Amino acid sequence: MAFSNSKTIAKTIAVCVAVALGTAALFGCSAAGSGASQQQNGNRQYMSQVNQVMDDLEIALANFNDAVSRDDVVGMQTQSNNALSTLDDLAGIEAPEDLADVKNGYEQGSDLLRTALNDYVALYTEIASATDGQPFDWSGYDARLAEIQKNYDEGIAKLKEADELAASKEGGSEAQNASGQQADGADDQSASDGQSTEADAK
Repeated sequence: MAFSNSKTIAKTIAVCVAVALGTAALFGCSAAGSGASQQQNGNRQYMSQVNQVMDDLEIALANFNDAVSRDDVVGMQTQSNNALSTLDDLAGIEAPEDLADVKNGYEQGSDLLRTALNDYVALYTEIASATDGQPFDWSGYDARLAEIQKNYDEGIAKLKEADELAASKEGGSEAQNASGQQADGADDQSASDGQSTEADAK
């Protein structure tokens, strides 16, 4: 029963990573309107790259889950390495200055997920390779599984926080841009009214 619970954690990882990073997809796919500033376009380019990496991560984790379901330890290690490589790619994406804190949040979440994946594979491998002569020590199983779950939960939370921060920045930029356009429109209208007044006076 306990071993089954560890499989549940592995399956949950891929699902929650996909859900947690929904904002990255929305942000990255936002159309750069004609009024978008260079900063906004730079932010969207970064988030678009993040979104692509997360798509790759989702695939790697789905393959990881498939290996878990087949008790394929070698496959688990391979797909885990693929997922970890994808997390390295995420860390390697250069973020614009305005999104430095967002990047930091993604990196913190990635580091925690990395730890959870590594520890999970190590735990699974030890159980799978146990023999009658060298049995697995189940006395520490619950504590190790709880630590894996803790790192995983905290990692997902960090990714969600980074998503929310990115969304707030996008919303703020759009509001600022719209405000600027309204101000420009008001100035144009004021100038037009002034010209009309001068014409009437003549």
